[in-house]
Amino acid sequence: MSRPAVLKAVGAVAALVFAAGCSSGGDAGSRGTSPPPGSPPPSSAGSPASSPPASPAGEGRVTVAGTLTEGLRSPWGLAALPGGDLLVSSRDDRTVTRVDVRSGAKTSLGEVPGVVPGGEGGLMGLAVRDGWVYAYLTAESDNRIVRMRYGGGAGDRLGAAEPVLTGIPKGTIHNGGRIAFGPDGMLYAGTGETGETGLAQDKESLGGKILRMTPEGKPAPGNPFADSVVYSYGHRNVQGITWDAQGRLWAAEFGQNTWDELNLVEPGKNYGWPEAEGRAGEARFVDPVAQWPTSEASPSGIAFARGAVWMAGLRGERLWRIPLSGAERSGEPEAFLAGEHGRLRTVLADGAGRLWLVTSETDGRGTPEAGDDRILRLDVR
Repeated sequence: MSRPAVLKAVGAVAALVFAAGCSSGGDAGSRGTSPPPGSPPPSSAGSPASSPPASPAGEGRVTVAGTLTEGLRSPWGLAALPGGDLLVSSRDDRTVTRVDVRSGAKTSLGEVPGVVPGGEGGLMGLAVRDGWVYAYLTAESDNRIVRMRYGGGAGDRLGAAEPVLTGIPKGTIHNGGRIAFGPDGMLYAGTGETGETGLAQDKESLGGKILRMTPEGKPAPGNPFADSVVYSYGHRNVQGITWDAQGRLWAAEFGQNTWDELNLVEPGKNYGWPEAEGRAGEARFVDPVAQWPTSEASPSGIAFARGAVWMAGLRGERLWRIPLSGAERSGEPEAFLAGEHGRLRTVLADGAGRLWLVTSETDGRGTPEAGDDRILRLDVR
């Protein structure tokens, strides 16, 4: 695929859109006036001015082992069934599809009712637990989490949707959308502030937060704020959550004009937005462990594998590796696959040294080519 040329063209268009003050989203930027891709960002106290150069895909740690499946439309969420097969959501088509990890064969499990796609909203994150498929979606009045029974056998379809958590603010932009079960058995969700920046600091609002709840949607035991599902606040738009080998929660966050972030998330902590973007060096906020110029990331899904967090970049069109040692970085982030497969939406670890990587060229912001969108197999060494 001729992605490097496409990347250059997309970057040029993006620069014009951002300069015009595009309001359509954190995915492509929604950054207000931002520098052209590749230009140095404004300085930020205590922050490096640039990221390291990209590394070739076959050199070192990542190899594209092949394409599992293709022809997906606006894929967003990805979750593994107990037997290893994958479920993928279509943000705009409102459907969930099962993908056989041996053959790549696709089976539609049906449409999720009540989804109202628009802007950055629609059918987004997926999670699987105890015979339920959980989905984060945009409805008529709000963003919400629902769950549906699914037996997992041949010919089975999704059951009726029942609400788990409602009342998450919705907007044309910054809807968050990633959900996952943590090592503690609780359900976590990343939300956005919908472009209303004040929601991020309002602990009574579910917007601009990371939420933690029981599988039934109740406040989880040990949450930092009484009778609340709010776990952390001061977030702009969280679309990536994962846990490392020690059970620590990590989250990827879209910045605005300057810095995208990878944060180590602790209960009750304030991550700064809208008063801080990137490292602020202020005691009242938690600084990110890593940050990138917005042209090099626009992070969506993240996963943990082989001692590192792997982060899929939309506008940056690359896969970042952030090596960890405990709660700290053990080295500089490295970039792989830059421009080779277009926008990258979701990355999922299979627990055996492999990553599944979902492209995002058919969501209205990419430049789709024949076969888009795809799920790629990546071997990690």
